[in-house]
Amino acid sequence: MKTLRTPFASVCTLLFSLFLCATPAAAQSQNRLTAAEKRAGWELLFDGKTLDGWRNFKSDSIRPGWKVENGTLKCHDPKNAGDLITTKQYDWFELQLEYNISPAGNSGLMYHVTDKGGATWATGPEVQIEDNELAKDPHRCGWLYGIYQPPVDPKTGKPLDATKPAGEWNKIRLLISPEKCVHEINDVKYFEYVLDSADFKERVAKSKFGGMKDFAKERRGYIALQGDHGQVSFRNIKIRPIATPEKKK
Repeated sequence: MKTLRTPFASVCTLLFSLFLCATPAAAQSQNRLTAAEKRAGWELLFDGKTLDGWRNFKSDSIRPGWKVENGTLKCHDPKNAGDLITTKQYDWFELQLEYNISPAGNSGLMYHVTDKGGATWATGPEVQIEDNELAKDPHRCGWLYGIYQPPVDPKTGKPLDATKPAGEWNKIRLLISPEKCVHEINDVKYFEYVLDSADFKERVAKSKFGGMKDFAKERRGYIALQGDHGQVSFRNIKIRPIATPEKKK
């Protein structure tokens, strides 16, 4: 007996089939550098296939809460993940990545992380990553945690928010240089600041980091991805080291 299929069922089957076919191809198109990016000095921090170039904070291995899935670096079990750091250290750079976070998820991106503190955020300033809609932490995505936040958007009366909803891919651009540091979300500039400036030091002193003697003191360290507050995936993680006058000598 031939089974009759409703139009809705047929559409669902078609969409699912397209998803299965498109996912591998989509994954293969990610985590690559163009010829122009290579000439400009960009380097991939994640190849889309392995965890090479990463390790857990203060460890030589990676806990099973992290895995490579469909071309993404995924924290799928935050209870057994911990923070990841790059095996290399960086001083001045431009960093770009894309993230996809779970509903109410919370993560973070730290830079200039060293081994002096008991946690990555004890030394490295943190770019907050979270689902702005449902996450409980009042510090929102793209903010420099506890220190800087974007200006008020006159359309909403709230701090500027350029994030897409949980489940969609968002882009972060971070520029860290001696002259200025810039935070961008989905190509929207949030703010800029200068490390070691009077304003930066005053803000740190008034924050919870004021009592941490090693916080934001080093100008070279690891890049870290937080993995203990929810599921989150990353892809297209790339960095462009910046040659300062001191480095050119």
